[in-house]
Amino acid sequence: MARFIIRRLLQMVGVVFVLSLLVFLWLRSLPGGTVSAILGERATPETRAALSKAFGLDQPVWVQYLKFLGRAAHGDFGVSTGVLPGSDAFQIFLSRFPATIELSVAALVIAVVVAIPLGYVSARRANSPLDSSLVVVSLIGVAVPVFFLAFILKYQLAVEHHVFPVSGRQDNLGCTRVTNFFVLDGLLTREFDCSASALKHLVLPSVALATIPFAVIYRITRASVLEVLGEDYVRTAESKGLTARVVRGRHVLRNALLPVVTTIGLQTGGLLAGAVLTEKVFNWGGIGNALAVAFERRDYAVLQVLILAAAGTYVVINLLVDISYAIIDPRVRTR
Repeated sequence: MARFIIRRLLQMVGVVFVLSLLVFLWLRSLPGGTVSAILGERATPETRAALSKAFGLDQPVWVQYLKFLGRAAHGDFGVSTGVLPGSDAFQIFLSRFPATIELSVAALVIAVVVAIPLGYVSARRANSPLDSSLVVVSLIGVAVPVFFLAFILKYQLAVEHHVFPVSGRQDNLGCTRVTNFFVLDGLLTREFDCSASALKHLVLPSVALATIPFAVIYRITRASVLEVLGEDYVRTAESKGLTARVVRGRHVLRNALLPVVTTIGLQTGGLLAGAVLTEKVFNWGGIGNALAVAFERRDYAVLQVLILAAAGTYVVINLLVDISYAIIDPRVRTR
């Protein structure tokens, strides 16, 4: 198991290195560049040359990249010019990342808790009216854009009927900040009204964000369970007189969960990296919202740290998926 983890860690380091190179080259190939973003209309040939020299942009690209790696290793990605002008780009990431994690975890919990049982039930009752209805619902979940569903939920349940808050992460209650995970902070400080407020704000964006992972996990679970139910070892277990609970747990679910685990990992990475639209609709103060503002205002320092963080998160989650896959199926460790 240790060799398997080490091998995956080395692969992860290589992937992150390549991603950092791609992000570095891509951001420097965009029109305008850092100097134009900072100077704006005040740019003159003299000021552009002076600022380029100050940032080391007049040096060869490979020298710039090595210096970029050195600064990145110490958490120095530069200063924001658009999201929060004058603030450290890495600190912006640290302050906003908990919001995105909180939203993504809530969305994933909703998707997994609902999708896996429904996928299993649907497979056990294949071609029944219930199965057909759930398949239609899953197709709608994939087809409807997240931002459209988010606007509908926001209008109906927040604007029209005032069941949930319109936007933000929490009411202005003077809550104590410990980890920037608002629900957790309220529990740690025993300010339960703060946790309740954070949970109430979390409902609509997490439901909107959960629709696509729900649909994907449901379809994979249903297909996987259907495939396993047709295997000889399941029929043999049933013919031996084993109870339905033993057959479900030991023979069906354990084998059917292998592709589901992979799907959950991929969806988790996608949620953390792609919550931009949902955060924008609900004014959720996470990295998705910051990423949208950084693109709009050409804030290259914030862009590079957020893109690398999103990519790194995706890689780490896939590493955890590989490890969990190897725990479920020991044969994977030898591949």
